[in-house]
Amino acid sequence: MPKRILSGTVTSDQNAQTVTVQVVRRYKHPLLQKTIKKSKKYRAHDANDSFKVGDTVRIQECAPISKTKRWEVIAE
Repeated sequence: MPKRILSGTVTSDQNAQTVTVQVVRRYKHPLLQKTIKKSKKYRAHDANDSFKVGDTVRIQECAPISKTKRWEVIAE
């Protein structure tokens, strides 16, 4: 099964080797046909601490690294 890849914006880089990435998803409501924007935050592993707040990054699913980290940053 292929690993999911998402694209989002870094919202926090306070923790060591970790960035928080906000992924925005747009879809059309099935009944009202209105475009809805939903966002979700993911904590991703950034081994080199190379990404800062505001950067656009791609994250990929991986095996659990810690209690909250199940994603890793792909070099962008």
